[in-house]
Amino acid sequence: MSPPSAGTGDGEHFAPQVLRTAFGRFATGVTIVTCVDGAGQRVGLTANSFSSLSLDPPLVLWSLRRASPSLAAFARASHFAVNVLAETQVDLSRRFASAVADKFAEGQWTAGLGGAPVLAACAAVFECEAQVQHEAGDHVLFVGRVRRLAEMAVAPLLFQGGHYRMLGEVL
Repeated sequence: MSPPSAGTGDGEHFAPQVLRTAFGRFATGVTIVTCVDGAGQRVGLTANSFSSLSLDPPLVLWSLRRASPSLAAFARASHFAVNVLAETQVDLSRRFASAVADKFAEGQWTAGLGGAPVLAACAAVFECEAQVQHEAGDHVLFVGRVRRLAEMAVAPLLFQGGHYRMLGEVL
C-alpha cells in the first residue's frame, strides 16, 4: 500500500477544490438541522458537519457557513433539532440542500422543543437547547445541549466523496 499523495499547498494555503476533495474522503452521516425563526417560520438545511461533543453534559456540535441565508435564524434560535437521516431519506436530504421554497412540504414533521421541527423515521433525533456559538473561519460552530432524543435501529444515510452511500457489511 502506498502512502497518500502529498497535497498541493504550503501548509497554510490550499486550492479550495483540493481541500474539499480531501475532506470528502471522510465518510459522515447526513442530518437535517432545524429550528424556527423569530417569526415562527420553520427553517432547515442538510448538514454533514455534525458530531457528538460530550456525554456529561450531553452536548452536540454542528457548523454552518457564515454565508448561509439560514445563519440568522439559527444564531437567534433558542432550540434546534438534529435529525440524523436514515438511508431511505436521501430525497429529503437533497430537498433540504436545495433552494426549494417549502422544504417542509415533504416528510412527516412535528414540533419539538422550542418549536424545532422533528422528522419521523430518522435513525436518531437530538432536540437541543442552544448553548454557545463560535466563529471559526468561514463557519459558525453551534453547540447544543441535548434535552430530548429518539433513535431507531435503521441504517443511516452516509456521505463520502461527494456521493450518498449506504452501509455495507458490518465487520
